[in-house]
Amino acid sequence: MKVLARFVFWITGWKVSGEWPEGVKKAVLIAIPHTSNWDLLYARSAFYLMGVPVRFTIKKEVMVGPLGWLIKALGGISIDRSRMPGKRKQTYTQAMIQMLREREDLVIMVTPEGTRSYAPRWKSGFYHIAQGAGVPVVIGFLDYKRKLAGIGPVIIPDGNMEAQIEEMKAFGRTITGKYPEQGIR
Repeated sequence: MKVLARFVFWITGWKVSGEWPEGVKKAVLIAIPHTSNWDLLYARSAFYLMGVPVRFTIKKEVMVGPLGWLIKALGGISIDRSRMPGKRKQTYTQAMIQMLREREDLVIMVTPEGTRSYAPRWKSGFYHIAQGAGVPVVIGFLDYKRKLAGIGPVIIPDGNMEAQIEEMKAFGRTITGKYPEQGIR
């Protein structure tokens, strides 16, 4: 996959910027801005080149057959939200917190906008996951204007969610998505 990623970046003229923070084995990686389906190709390629074992979550129902094998090879982890006897279904947030707590090393990529369209308000699940699991939020970015994929600031959730999300958005405003009008404002 690293060879394929190197080819994708060579043929398209993209470059990698920054390095994964030293000593961080578990984190929630937010990928910003998310404005195009192409984001997965470039983000995945960048993280292969950086040697970051990024994973992303998807419903377990999708992880079957050849499509499931491909998604798993790209880093997909299935989320099982089934109801346990006598219990309610767990939320995605609860499932991801549990995954991060149970594993020695896990980096889960999330798009805080939750959509490729403009989102005036970010979904806050990524922040609750990081805080609940006691892991940092690392900002990953794709700047289409500069053809640069990289790692930005590391944020340690301190409970001041609104201010910290605004800090992340401020960084995101310096990055140009594929469709800038759909990016962070």
